[in-house]
Amino acid sequence: KQTMSPKTKQNISILSITLGSGGAEKVISLLLKELKNDYNVTLVLFYNTIHFPVPEEITIKVLSENEPDRPFYLKMIDSLRFITKYYRFVKTEDIAISVSFLAFPNLINGIISMFNKSVKTIISERGFPSDNVTSKLSLYISKLFYPIFYNRCDKLFSNSVHINRDLKDNFGVKIPMEVIYNPIVIPEKTIVAKDLNVNTTSLKIITAGTLNKRKNQIMVIRAIKASALDYNFSILGGGDLQDYLQNEISASQLNDSVFLKGKVKNVNDYLLDSHCFVLSSFTEGFPNALIEAMAIGLPCISTNCLSGPLELLNENKEVDIKVGEFFIGKYGLLVNNDDHIALRHALDYFHKNPQEREKYSMLSLERAKEYQLDSIYAKFNQFIQK
Repeated sequence: KQTMSPKTKQNISILSITLGSGGAEKVISLLLKELKNDYNVTLVLFYNTIHFPVPEEITIKVLSENEPDRPFYLKMIDSLRFITKYYRFVKTEDIAISVSFLAFPNLINGIISMFNKSVKTIISERGFPSDNVTSKLSLYISKLFYPIFYNRCDKLFSNSVHINRDLKDNFGVKIPMEVIYNPIVIPEKTIVAKDLNVNTTSLKIITAGTLNKRKNQIMVIRAIKASALDYNFSILGGGDLQDYLQNEISASQLNDSVFLKGKVKNVNDYLLDSHCFVLSSFTEGFPNALIEAMAIGLPCISTNCLSGPLELLNENKEVDIKVGEFFIGKYGLLVNNDDHIALRHALDYFHKNPQEREKYSMLSLERAKEYQLDSIYAKFNQFIQK
């Protein structure tokens, strides 16, 4: 009697700069949990920085033992070595599918596709490209190299329709593109919505993210300063603007109301102890912090920045928000970028209306379920196979 041998798994590699504490890296970590069941997976990193868990079934290959924080000229030398090393790895290990995350790994995938026609190259853009460059020079370089090397790859996926539109309209990317949103795992413990339907003297609000200009946490501090109501505001994360923000907190006489908590590992514990989440960013790719707050069950307020908040909080239906005012979306409240007066009104709305906090807590949980890992992975796996 003949027995059928099990289907041989394809070899797939996931290419990233590191597996540090960023949003793209968290997505990789979550996808690895499912990829290991369907493929022989190698996680290829430029540098040996690993913040998120990696399943033991995954092979890890590090291209350099140097620290990622190196002088620019040394990084350029590293880059040339990475191209050569990754090309050899893909060929030697008979990689069938090479998936890269973020700009430079994507460019390497494009180069690989020029010399190895047997590998399927799939790239992933994780930030809004026009706002993701740090200078006019980097914008020029992006506009020069994206059309050349991105278009060499088989297909691209991002986490926002706005990112794909920007790549097509402003960077000349013509390969097939799809939107696959960031996956999440709904935590075991979530907020009980009815517990938010109580009057409170001081509303506990929270945000999480790197302390930099793009995240614009100063907007929330200014909103609290402008309000006559009491708030307890926790800012999770570290970054270059820590001293600046602390000085602003002190100058605004908000030392008893606003707290810089620094980098924390137990983020969910802080979220569970809050009444409302605020995202104040000027720009996002797809805001992990926002969807994770929704998955906990927090009512949310966000700037209507590109990209992600409109998709999450109002199903991507365009809105016209007047200066100084906020919009009541299907799943949360939206304000214009850097409009701290509008944010003050939105915060005061949740402060004065506990029943609305309860309502949007339930809506947050409902919305978050659409982004669960098994559902997102099924779309991802179908995308890389077709």
